[in-house]
Amino acid sequence: MPIHEYRCTQCGHQFEEIIIRSSDADDVRCPECGAKRTERLMSAFSSTGSDKGSACAPSGGSSGFS
Repeated sequence: MPIHEYRCTQCGHQFEEIIIRSSDADDVRCPECGAKRTERLMSAFSSTGSDKGSACAPSGGSSGFS
C-alpha cells in the first residue's frame, strides 16, 4: 500500500498516511492538531540489492568514470 509523508503547515508535525485512492489525499488531517492544512513531502526510498557493483553501471562493463 502506498504510504505518503506529510507535514502539517499549522503545527509542523510530520506524519505518514496510507493513501489507497487519490481522493483520500483530500481528507488528510494532522494527527496532532487536526488541521487539514497539510503538504505532501518527497519521500526517500530504500532498496536492497546484491553487492555486485553499482545499479547504475552497465552490466559487465565500466561506468565510464575514473
